[in-house]
Amino acid sequence: MPEDAFVPAGFVPPTALVTDGFRLEPLGPEHNQADHAAWTSSIEHIRSTPGYPDGDWPPRDGMTLEENLADLRRHAEDFARRTGFTFTVLGPAGDVIGCVYLYPTASAEWDVTVQSWVRADKAELDGVLADAVARWLVSDWPWERVDRCGR
Repeated sequence: MPEDAFVPAGFVPPTALVTDGFRLEPLGPEHNQADHAAWTSSIEHIRSTPGYPDGDWPPRDGMTLEENLADLRRHAEDFARRTGFTFTVLGPAGDVIGCVYLYPTASAEWDVTVQSWVRADKAELDGVLADAVARWLVSDWPWERVDRCGR
């Protein structure tokens, strides 16, 4: 794998993780309203989640639907370019209950940084989601050194 490649050239990124309590699919513009509603309802909860230590996200004042849409388009472009992989977390009813981010790390110690959050009203799924994603990374992804942001 070239030193600057995030995933090997022939690697096909998984596009789903399905459990009894939730499923992951690539985050895209089609999730805009539900994604916006999910995180804006849980700003303080997300800011207290392991992996969000800088205090910059989510913005305390929120963002407009148009700004959120631009952010979702950026994440979808990263996925298409294989430079980062963001997944929406959907509950059994298909509602957005969180998000998972797989991005390169700035540290030579890690191959990938994984961050996740769930809505405040689904807080009991926070550790369950993080652990399911950790197992998924071992079984289906190419990285060996995973920064789980203290989880």
